[in-house]
Amino acid sequence: MATENAGILDGPDGKARCFWHGNLPDYLHYHDHEWGRPVTDDRRLFEKICLEGFQSGLSWLTILRKRENFREAFAGFDFDKVAAFTDQDVERLLGNAGIIRHRGKIVSTINNAKRAREMVDEFGSLAAWFWKFEPGREERPEIVDLAHLRANPTTAVSVRISKELKKRGWSFVGPTTVYAFMQAMGLVNDHLEGCYCRAEVEKERKKLKRPK
Repeated sequence: MATENAGILDGPDGKARCFWHGNLPDYLHYHDHEWGRPVTDDRRLFEKICLEGFQSGLSWLTILRKRENFREAFAGFDFDKVAAFTDQDVERLLGNAGIIRHRGKIVSTINNAKRAREMVDEFGSLAAWFWKFEPGREERPEIVDLAHLRANPTTAVSVRISKELKKRGWSFVGPTTVYAFMQAMGLVNDHLEGCYCRAEVEKERKKLKRPK
């Protein structure tokens, strides 16, 4: 049963969850086991920021269902390898029907891989750079509900990260894209009040050793 005003949907197991997975099995699994759970692995962070760029203008479900194809096409999102991609690789990827064949986004991913390598050289890891922007308690709402999320597709922090990334030469990293990345990678916990995952994610975030 959906509680529309609260944005909560009961799953087939009777548990209350954020509504957006629509009880589609693959989307529900992503909601329960990935979305919002804190990530400090550089390759996963790079993958997600790139895939959020590919999502621009599309639904995340479209990208999720092509994710394994993307991983195969982009060397598992090993940015050391992707940074070495050539024009020949761009043409190869444009012929890959398993991914989103958008030249600008493909070229952007290769560019961003090079920028990621620079960031690792400077800060030690992508995780150290991204997690330094984790919002403080005073920057977060007291209650995360549907009205708040609909009213805030970006935040001051996502705007700040977007500007910093662009200064460093990254592309397809607008504030909305960056905030979706923050939500997915657990820099914030935006599971709605009433979703059973919210408390689980909060526990994981409390236990997390922040990268430095």
